[in-house]
Amino acid sequence: MLLFQQTLILFLLILVGLVSRKTQLITDEVCHKLSAIVVYIANPALILSSGMGGIASDIGGAALAAALGLACALFAAVIAVGYLLPPVLRAGKSEAGVYRVMTSFSNIGFMGLPLVSAVYGGEAVLYMSLFLLPYNVLIYTYGIKVLKRPGEKKKKFHLGQVLNIGVIACIATVALHLLRLEPPAFIGEAVRHLSGLSAPLSMMVIGASLVAIDFKRLLTDVRLLAFSAVKLLVIPIAAMLVVKRFIPGELLRGVCLVVLATPVGSMTAMLAREYGSDYELAAKGVALTTLLSVVTIPLVSELVR
Repeated sequence: MLLFQQTLILFLLILVGLVSRKTQLITDEVCHKLSAIVVYIANPALILSSGMGGIASDIGGAALAAALGLACALFAAVIAVGYLLPPVLRAGKSEAGVYRVMTSFSNIGFMGLPLVSAVYGGEAVLYMSLFLLPYNVLIYTYGIKVLKRPGEKKKKFHLGQVLNIGVIACIATVALHLLRLEPPAFIGEAVRHLSGLSAPLSMMVIGASLVAIDFKRLLTDVRLLAFSAVKLLVIPIAAMLVVKRFIPGELLRGVCLVVLATPVGSMTAMLAREYGSDYELAAKGVALTTLLSVVTIPLVSELVR
């Protein structure tokens, strides 16, 4: 019930962003700047706040290492499913890469992180930071390789793509926790205030990005609907049935649930546009799965409980 309530709250925030964009309170430029605030300030602050104040003092190094191993195993599994799915969906050659990346990478930064924080608290955010590490490495390596159009001019890779502010915040959070370092109280309080921006701004940006979508056309795309059913229902339910057998901790299971059940990550569409892949398909996948996830996330939670 709590997960349903929090998902509904996030959906209402998405509607606020959608209405704000339609009424021009949020323009394209404002949306871009809000997105930057989330990426560079709010989400890193939310991650850092989980390592401050002894929130997760009972979680040791072994538990964190096990969580990182679990994260790598889950990403390996969904990447494998991503390779099998396009032929099943009878996707064209130009669409296959987009479907693979949409299967593999969910919106765990903009949607998953605020949801984990609201439902499970600071300890779960600490675990979530360990899932964000392989996510960032994989999406800027494997994701780009799959999305790159044949003949597309190779763009020089630089460390900043992987070692970005989010990854640095994750590493700093784990270090703060393991070393039991406590920053001055005024810094900790400022970070916690900034972390409060994560959920409302993230959801409003998602809502604003949906304004140009033709929902009638979107909801009649049979192949994309079939993909959404696999992405939002089949994969998380099947994976969670396995996770429940081997992972005793409720918090870590909750993090796995959110990572698996959240919609397609918006980075998929951004990278598809940058590397000459099918941007329209990626944008439609982000929009459709985001809308459907309001229903499917609580449903999956109930089915695997």
